[in-house]
Amino acid sequence: MTEPIIKVENLSKRYWISHEKGPSYATLRDELVKIVQKPAEWIMGKKSEKEHIWALKDVNFSVNSGEIVGVIGANGAGKSTLLKVLTRITPPSDGRVALRGRVGSLLEVGTGFHPELTGRENIYLNGAILGMSRKEISSKFSEIVQFSGVEKFLDTPLKRYSSGMNVRLAFSVAAHLEPEILLIDEVLAVGDVAFQKKSMSKMEEVSKKGRTILFVSHNMASVVNLCKRTILLDGGKIVMDGPTSEVIEYYMGLKENKIAEVVWSNLDLAPGNEEAKLHKVRILSDDGRPISEADIQKETQIEMSYWNLKEGAKLFVSMHLISSQGITVLTTFNAPSVSLTKDEWYDKEKPKGLFKSICKIPANFLNEGMYFISVFITSYDGMMINHAVKEKVISFNVVDTGGMRKEYSGPWVGVVRPRLSWSTEYEGNK
Repeated sequence: MTEPIIKVENLSKRYWISHEKGPSYATLRDELVKIVQKPAEWIMGKKSEKEHIWALKDVNFSVNSGEIVGVIGANGAGKSTLLKVLTRITPPSDGRVALRGRVGSLLEVGTGFHPELTGRENIYLNGAILGMSRKEISSKFSEIVQFSGVEKFLDTPLKRYSSGMNVRLAFSVAAHLEPEILLIDEVLAVGDVAFQKKSMSKMEEVSKKGRTILFVSHNMASVVNLCKRTILLDGGKIVMDGPTSEVIEYYMGLKENKIAEVVWSNLDLAPGNEEAKLHKVRILSDDGRPISEADIQKETQIEMSYWNLKEGAKLFVSMHLISSQGITVLTTFNAPSVSLTKDEWYDKEKPKGLFKSICKIPANFLNEGMYFISVFITSYDGMMINHAVKEKVISFNVVDTGGMRKEYSGPWVGVVRPRLSWSTEYEGNK
């Protein structure tokens, strides 16, 4: 049986956090006076309480040669710590890591590079760090430069490079100098669209040559398109290790426990006036489950409940969808002119009581990212009158699980990302 190229056994990493007692600032004179006059009090004052956190706890897994394995999880799950232990940037507190081969890594922009050296000098420096001879580096030099696209700046100090140029050069060195193991953190997200696409293709090519890649990313589309197997970390522990589609589906389910929902049970405290007040606003999946992470491929529902407090009132419900950049993506309300379906209560006198309106956002419409919902309960009497308003009352993330697109897995520019019709015809050799 072939020995795994990466083997991690009972790996744990502990960090200590100090909490100093008393003020942490004083002049030198104050400190000297206190040492002389009250030495015992000074010593006690300098004592600090310590607590520890486990960034990783009892992590076990192995990776075979040629595998591309994704590593996903929320911020603080332990993903970057795992890669830092594997690259020996930080030692483990417990456990063992066995690596059979040279390791190349892209953990942060500029890691392994010297800002005062030129791009050319840094290629040789980084190659030497990876354990390559000068002859080996020289044989790959032209390919590295061409792939990175920094030819014009090759003899410019790296401190003059943009973060994107840094990433392009660093990835190009790591990929072309062919270490047996390549560890990549979220750093590729810094590159531009064309370079990200080229990098994904290069990683697939590298893996076909028998080299191994551990790929950390928050971009589910990248993970789906690149990795057949994925490891899910949560709280420093492996929660799941298996086929990528299954792990991502489970990860989405875990996130859904954080329901994007606001409820006002007490009528007196609810937003509104003597005519209408809000009761509940929440995000639902296409099958009616409360969620905070919406799959880009599935319909998302916005549920808005409110109390009508005036007999015979004609109330309208409107919603603003706002991007994380503060852009109002759309405004809609329950009128036939802007709705695909007929709302039976539109422009009708309503009895007193609780009403619920649902607005459905179609699948494959919004782009990835965070969105906010503002809700308005209004009436019209020659002019619009707002009775209950709550701006940015809830928020939710739209996540691409990778099924919609295969050609490119980097960030998609734009607020919306609908599926549109395309066709191409050959018009002859004119």
